[in-house]
Formats: sequence, structure tokens, C-alpha cells
Amino acid sequence: MLFIFTLTLFLSSALIFLVEPMFAKMVLPILGSSPAVWNTSVLFFQAALLAGYAYAHASSRRLGPRGQAAVHVVLLALALLVLPLGIPDGWSPPTEGNPVGWLLALLMVGVGLPFFVISSTAPLMQRWFASSGHRRSRDPYFLYRASNLGSAVGLVAYPALVEPLLRLDEQSGAWTGGYMVLVVLSAACAALLWRSTARARAEVETVAGVPAVAGGAPSEVSARRRLGWLALSAAPASLMLGVTSYLMMDISPIPLLWIIPLALYLLSFVVAFSPRAGPFLRFTYRAFPLVVLPTLLTILVGAARPLTILVPLHLLAFFVVAVACHGRLAAARPPVEHLTGFYLWLAVGGVLGGTFNALLAPLVFDSLAEYPLVLILACFLVPPPLARVPRAGWRLDLAIALGLLTLMFAANAGVDVAGLAGGPVERVLLVIVPIFVCGVFLRRPARMGMALAAVFLVTPFVGPQGNEVLYTNRTFFGIQRVEVDRRGDSHLLLHGRTLHGIQSLDPALRDEPLSYYARSGPVGQIVEAYRSAGTVERVGVIGLGTGSMACHGRAGEAWTFYELDPEMERIARTPGLFTFLEDCPPESRVVVGDARLSLEKARDERYGLIAVDAFSSDAIPVHLITREALQLYLDRLADGGLLAFHVSNRHVDLHPVLSDLAADLGLVALGRDDLDVPAGEVRAGNRPSQWVVLARDQGSIATLSADRRWYRLPSGDPGSVWTDDFSNLLGAFQW
Repeated sequence: MLFIFTLTLFLSSALIFLVEPMFAKMVLPILGSSPAVWNTSVLFFQAALLAGYAYAHASSRRLGPRGQAAVHVVLLALALLVLPLGIPDGWSPPTEGNPVGWLLALLMVGVGLPFFVISSTAPLMQRWFASSGHRRSRDPYFLYRASNLGSAVGLVAYPALVEPLLRLDEQSGAWTGGYMVLVVLSAACAALLWRSTARARAEVETVAGVPAVAGGAPSEVSARRRLGWLALSAAPASLMLGVTSYLMMDISPIPLLWIIPLALYLLSFVVAFSPRAGPFLRFTYRAFPLVVLPTLLTILVGAARPLTILVPLHLLAFFVVAVACHGRLAAARPPVEHLTGFYLWLAVGGVLGGTFNALLAPLVFDSLAEYPLVLILACFLVPPPLARVPRAGWRLDLAIALGLLTLMFAANAGVDVAGLAGGPVERVLLVIVPIFVCGVFLRRPARMGMALAAVFLVTPFVGPQGNEVLYTNRTFFGIQRVEVDRRGDSHLLLHGRTLHGIQSLDPALRDEPLSYYARSGPVGQIVEAYRSAGTVERVGVIGLGTGSMACHGRAGEAWTFYELDPEMERIARTPGLFTFLEDCPPESRVVVGDARLSLEKARDERYGLIAVDAFSSDAIPVHLITREALQLYLDRLADGGLLAFHVSNRHVDLHPVLSDLAADLGLVALGRDDLDVPAGEVRAGNRPSQWVVLARDQGSIATLSADRRWYRLPSGDPGSVWTDDFSNLLGAFQW
């Protein structure tokens, strides 16, 4: 019985974490990667998960475990009618208007019923097991480990095994097979429950008032206790998103890095709900302040190097906090009659934590302030590490925090008077020393949390180090920042730590494209090759940045930029920030939206050059570099036209991907790795870059072929070409 229930929970959770990326990949080519698509998809899956938990709670209370088991098996069987998963025949997105309603309907029809039924498995199976009469049924919460372990396996398995080995139709078929196994296992669990003796069921189901855990919980659950569940589940969910954003924006934009925090989040449940978790949890409570303090220090001083220390430190701090919070959840679990309600509150807390980061924080903060803020709030959720620590009143804690706050504001005023703002002295007095003062309260996490809150309140008044920030704004796509470089002679556009463009403030160099787009670099040669081919005087560019590519244009040419983020166009058209689009000679227009969808609508457009500049950050838009995408580009390319790809990326090598595509479509492919940029050009604003050019015939790129700096890409393998239903991002990773 224990093996079958454990396997059922493991498989159901693995299927959940496999279906979400799989269905998203099905939808991506036809709807693009706009915020409306992703927000709608996330909202749907969260709502379906909550609905599944609510169904588990309501049906168990109204029908009892045996009746509920019969209903659930029927629902599982009904969901087979919509399998295998896929875009139903006859479904096509609206050509005009908002696609949100259509997408919600598609998700409901295509994946809604199976996802809803599977999402209820975790609480239901534990409730069934609690009513089975098994010797361990008095405390079934340990089974939650299997559920989260299955989630972690499914999470890692998709990019590591499923995506590289199977096409979408094969993935859907394999998922359907897994679902059928789940139906059989769930039916077996229901049969085992029904075969349990009436005496064993009665012993468990009439246990009201008998605590499920030694030391125990009362039969009635107070509102305060439920709020505690809510907070303890919301904080780790928020931190998981916070540490992911911080690492990918402020530390290093590594594709697929988001998998590690999510896997640690799931494993923290496995640890916390283990029956033998006691010693590890006690160690976690002791280690909690020791990892939170240095982590907050690196955030507040803006440390970005070395990666070998910072990345493990932030991940360790997150894991310790998550285990501590989930350990308290496990200790506060109620008797089995409240089991489904307990999990419903956990699900609500997880949704609230995710909603705070994804929707509320971008509206309230212009930085990733939610990450350190929730780290500080966690100090109030974790109990003292040692039982013998006395419980001083909150008034003393508050008085200490206010005293520290007063001293810091006084120090801030002194720094301003002394003219030391923005320097290392200010950082030491207003960040480093106060953090060490907070370390005095290591044995009192709540007091330490109040003191850290005081430090957090003063930090915004600390002058910035390094470049002067002219403009910053946070959107769904991240934080865009415009800075003046240290020498004060140019403006920089950054997304996290990824540079997206430079403009010189020297009037003589104002219209000179810099960074990856220098005239002396590969893109300058590509533009000249396009002109020498004598094709149409129209250029399409996917990715706007600062708009510096426009300064490669000439009067009489028409340049069209396709940009997903409307904030990028606002930045590029603000005179006090960048002026390339305004000053440079070609007629330039910006089309906001997913580039692939926009090009599909532009059926009458023909370009002499299409430049794809969308692969330099952490999120690789795979749907812009598949066979179907290239066929679309070729359809919009005039005879003799060129396709250029900016493939500069520290973590992903797209050269083999383009080699395979070129071989598949019979194209000529050349590459240039402009990595040894002279020091003088670097000081002037130029940066190393890598570009690949594709053409229908050798004659279109004859001028590039004659240059020894350009090389022919190795012959690719058409059998491994990326398509809309197959890609292998992990295989392109530069380990």
C-alpha cells in the first residue's frame, strides 16, 4: 500500500511539471512571447491548481474518503477523452484584438481537465491513506515528500531529457502514457482504500480530538494558525522568484538558471516533511541568521563578483530559509481531518507569494527590492534557534531598531556634510557597519529582523557607486537602466548586467553606432555586403535596443525594428537618453510585439537584410531560431537578401544550431567572431561580438567570403535541426 501511494504521488507531480512547459511550447509559435501570453498561462495554471486543491478539500469533507475515491477515479477516466494533448483542430488565434480570451479557452479545452484532476492528487492521496488503516496512516504528511520529489524530477527531466530527445507529438504521446499509468495507480489506491476493514477506517475517521502528531494540534484550527500557514508558504514562494530574478539580472544572465532555485524550493518540502527531519531542521534554525546576514550584505552593497562565491551563497541562503519555513509548516500540520484544508491554505500562500513578485512588485518597486525585503520578513517567521533564549518583549526589539535607524540617518547627514556621498566611506558607515551590528542579534531572529529592516529603510538614501543612473524602469521584461559611464562621455542601456547599447555624448561621435554594432565590426561589413548585392533598400531588425543599428542606414532606405518590449521604444525615443532613431538618416519605424507574429502579418514586406538581434541575454527566444522561423524570414527576404544573426552570448553557442538550419534549408552560412577588439576601440565604446550570416547563394556574400576574418560554418546535421516542435537548449549550453 505504501509503495503504491508513494508512486502515485510521485508520478502525478512529475506529470504536472512536464505538462506546463510542453503545452507552453505548443502555444509559443502561434501566439508569440508577449506578456499577455505568459501572464495568462501562469494565471491559468495557478487557478487550476487552486481549483484542484479546493475540489480535494470540498469533496473529502462532503463525500468522505470512500465516496470521494469513486468520484475521483471517474474524473480521471473522463480526462482521457481530451488526450493526447495538443492544439485542437480548427483552433487558430484571432488576427485582431486581445488573444487572452482565446488562450484561456484553449487552455481550458486542451489541458484544463487533466491538469485539474492531477493537481488534486497530492492532498487526496494523503487523505485516502489516512483513512486506509495502515500503521502509518495517523500521520500521512510524510507522503508529501514523494509529491515534491516527483515535481523536482519532472522539472529537471523536461530540459535535460524530454525536450532534447522527443518532438512535441512524441512528448504528448509519452505524457498520455504516463497519465494512463496514473489512472491505473489511482484506481489501485481507491481499491486498497475500499478493501480496508471497517474497523481500521473507523479508527482513523473517528480520531477527532486525537492529535495526529505527537505534541499535537487541537481538533479546531484557529484563524491565526491558518494565517501562519499562509505566511510560511508565501515567503519561500516569493523568495524563490526573488533569488531567481536577482541571480539572472544582477549576477549573471545564465539561461536555465531558474531551474535550480525551483528545484531547491521543491526539495525543501522533501526535507521538511521527512519523518527524520528533526536534526537537520534544528541545524537549519541555527544556520538561518548566519546565511541571511552575509546574503543581505552582498545585496545592499551591490556585489556582483566573484560568481563562484555569490551564486552558491544566495542559493544556500534561499534553501536554508525555505527549509526553515517549511519545517515550521510541517511542525504546525493539523490532524488528518484538516489535511485537505491545510494544503489548500499552502496553495493559496504559494499563489500570493508568486503574485506579489510577478504582478505587485513591478508596480511598486523600480528594483528587485522584494528579494531582500522578504529575506528580512522571514526573520519574523523563523523561531529562535535555541529554546533557552528568553523571549524579550517586542517593545525592546522595536526600540533597538529605532535607535539604529536614528544613528544611521545621523551618519547619513554627516556623510553629506563631509562630501563623502557615493563613496566607500558612506557604504561602510551606512551598510557594512550596521549589518555587523545586526549580527549581535544572531540568537534573536525577530530582533535581528527589525534591525535589518532599519538598514533596509536607509539604504535607498545611500549614494550610488559607479555610474550615474539617468533612468530606470521596471516592467514585466525586467529592469531597464540608462547610465552615464564613469568618464561621463556616453550613455549605456542595461538590462540587469546585460549591455544593450551605447551612445557617445561627443557631438562628433553622437551618431556613431557602438558596442556590438560598430562599423569596424561584423555588422558593419554585413550592411555593406547587403548594399553591394543591390537588392531592395529595406532592412528589418528584430530587437531594438538603443536603435543604434539605424545609424548604419542611409537616406532613402526604410528600416523597420521589431521590438517585444514597448519600454525599449520609449527609451530609444527619449531625447535625453538616446537619439539614434531621431538623428540617423533612414526612415525608421518600430513595430511593437512578437517579431515572428508581426512578420507573419507583414505579408507584403520584402527586405534586403533581416538582422535578428535577440539572443544576447538569459532568455533565448527559441521560436525565433527554428526551421519555421527561418522559412518565414526567407519569405520576407528579397532575392539576393541576407539573414544576419547576432549570436554573442556567454553561455549558449548558437553556431551549431544555425549550421543545422543552413544545411536543412540549403543556405550558405558564414560567421565572424570579433573577440579581440583593440583596447582603444573598447575605450571608445566598441565591444566584442559574434555574428552569423545566411544567404541563398554564395554570390550574395562574396564580399564577406573574400575577407579572411569570415569563416564557413561547419556542415550541419539536418536531422537535429530545431523546429517548432523540437529544440535542445541544454545541448547548446557552453559548459
